[in-house]
Amino acid sequence: MKERLLEEIQKGSKGAVMKKHIITYLIYNENSTITDLAKDMDLSIPTVTKIIDEMHEQGYIDEYGKLETNGGRHPILYGLNTDSGYFVGVDVTWNSINIGIINFKGEVLKLQMGIPFERRDTLECIDELCNHIEHFIAGLTIDEKKILHINVTLCGRVNPELGYSHSFFNFGERPLAEILTERLKIETSIDNDSRTMLYGENIKGVVKGAKNVLFINIGWGLGMGIMIDGKLYKGKSGFSGEIGHTYGYDNQIICHCGKKGCVETEVSCSALYRKFIEHLQAGETSIILSEKNIEEITLDDIFSAINREDLLAIELVEQIGQQLGFHIGSLINTFNPDMVIIGGEMSRAGDFLLQPVISAIRKYTLSLMSRDSEIVLSKLKDQACVIGSCLLSRSKLFEA
Repeated sequence: MKERLLEEIQKGSKGAVMKKHIITYLIYNENSTITDLAKDMDLSIPTVTKIIDEMHEQGYIDEYGKLETNGGRHPILYGLNTDSGYFVGVDVTWNSINIGIINFKGEVLKLQMGIPFERRDTLECIDELCNHIEHFIAGLTIDEKKILHINVTLCGRVNPELGYSHSFFNFGERPLAEILTERLKIETSIDNDSRTMLYGENIKGVVKGAKNVLFINIGWGLGMGIMIDGKLYKGKSGFSGEIGHTYGYDNQIICHCGKKGCVETEVSCSALYRKFIEHLQAGETSIILSEKNIEEITLDDIFSAINREDLLAIELVEQIGQQLGFHIGSLINTFNPDMVIIGGEMSRAGDFLLQPVISAIRKYTLSLMSRDSEIVLSKLKDQACVIGSCLLSRSKLFEA
């Protein structure tokens, strides 16, 4: 089935294009009648019926029962066959890997979170990454031949169309996606983490019908995913959303990008960590000091302290929330989105972060604009990127 499906897609025949359209429609709508598919595709019912029958015979589509109606014949509902293919998603962070797999319908079958991993710009590190992916796949109970695609998600500047990562794992002329495909022996793509998180929220998370959405990924750095009219916006080279590297502060702090005063030097988890340590070194106190020395404190310790209502940790998160709200206000004035989602590691602070963000947005945004935009926390939380990566793995084969 895998070879037959991929061969059809690669040939790009008219029949393959129509099958991709049907699969994409079912990705977003779960199930459908032939009549509704015919309307969406602007094709005749007999034509769509022929395609559906062929896809059902090939194993891509199943009957999902009949649609309940008030009278007359009950039309058959069709949906994706869960067992006809599987898709792996990988989320590479600065100190760990998260790996997951979904079935053809998009149901999450397994997630493995927090695999220790030190990200280094070496081919040996790529080999280590591939070993982790292969170990995950080997532990599955499914037929490995049915894994149709793998997507690897990275932070920074990623060109998903050409397969290059320009921030990490950039080895010259060969695209990273090509290196991974050759090593894993399964077609592999790459994408940016903020965009991936937004896609996950769109399919499985907090987005319910909104078409214009911004996802603010406030992790160790600061990035943004953009969805316009229901489609992910990538920019010319896939680099859109790098709000963390816009100029924001005359603080003389050198960002990891090499420039001074980037927004993420004050609005990020790295900024929270730096400020927290500086305050402790200046003589302020925290409940953490009864448990650890200053040099032993981690970012996880700070979030644990927030949940235990540590005053210093909460104060610093609220300050960052106010600054973040100011910058989001500018984005709302620019994009006029339906929804803004706050995600990434900083969202672990919950309402301690969200409320100052909302307050600042109301202060710095045109009132008509701020009323248009719903401000929410990520529903998928720390799983947003790996689930989004699995879902993107599927979409890269079937969405136009």
